Amino acid sequence: MQIHPLHQQHGRHYQANRFVYPVLSRRSGGISIGINLNPDKVCNFDCIYCQVDRTSQAETRFVETAALLEELDSLLELARSGELFSDEPFASIPAELQQLSDIAFSGDGEPTSHRNFAEIVAACAAAKDSHGLADLPMVLITNASMFHRPHIQQGLEILAAHQGQIWAKLDAGSEQYYQLIERTPIPFQQVLDNILLAARQWPIVIQALFMEVQGQPPDANEQQAFCDRLNEVIQQGGTISLVQVYTVARPPAESYVGPLSNQAVDELVQRVIDSTGLTARGFYGSLPGGEGSP
Repeated sequence: MQIHPLHQQHGRHYQANRFVYPVLSRRSGGISIGINLNPDKVCNFDCIYCQVDRTSQAETRFVETAALLEELDSLLELARSGELFSDEPFASIPAELQQLSDIAFSGDGEPTSHRNFAEIVAACAAAKDSHGLADLPMVLITNASMFHRPHIQQGLEILAAHQGQIWAKLDAGSEQYYQLIERTPIPFQQVLDNILLAARQWPIVIQALFMEVQGQPPDANEQQAFCDRLNEVIQQGGTISLVQVYTVARPPAESYVGPLSNQAVDELVQRVIDSTGLTARGFYGSLPGGEGSP
């Protein structure tokens, strides 16, 4: 499937909404309703590929839970009824993508950093159930930095009880490459420990964004180190249901970051499969001829 122009447009605003927004997602294969728990654009990572402009001040600084739930209720009804696809930009997408795929806790920062994370997950689960969408997945797109905190564990348990999926970021195999890409004071080992903590309780998805940095893709040693980290999770009792290998599809934070070629994505997917035995899927980026679906 050719990348649709909307795959490259993941704006956090829809009409007058401040917290809830629809996007055409490559990896979900349809419309994902995003929940932005970080409208202040504060994040505990500073990834070199991030699309969020952190140089300008955010218009909205705090999450107003009542307003968020009102926006979610309205957007779920638009998607459920099909009215969302009657107007642009969503009217022009292929018919097979005109479907509601999930509700995703994502946005302009790390969603688990929100102090009321568990309460909001529970409220969003109740909202989807009220629309007869109990089977609709709820996806947490996360850097896994906060899983060790008790109130986040509570939120993950609520998520799991409502068709929840954890998509945990792992963009590196080594500490050095991790610091190059993520630019955070949070130790790499903390992320690895938290991924294992979650994977021992529930099957998780690993989301791995690889890219060219200064024109260079990650070398063979780094790619193999990434596979080694996946194997360590499995060997220590964790379950990984899928590894998503994808690359840059929208303008990144740093100009020296670019997408991998389609061939490089395919080769990395095959390396993951060969080295780990896990199921892996590739999603191409913004190069001409790129295909995929995140």
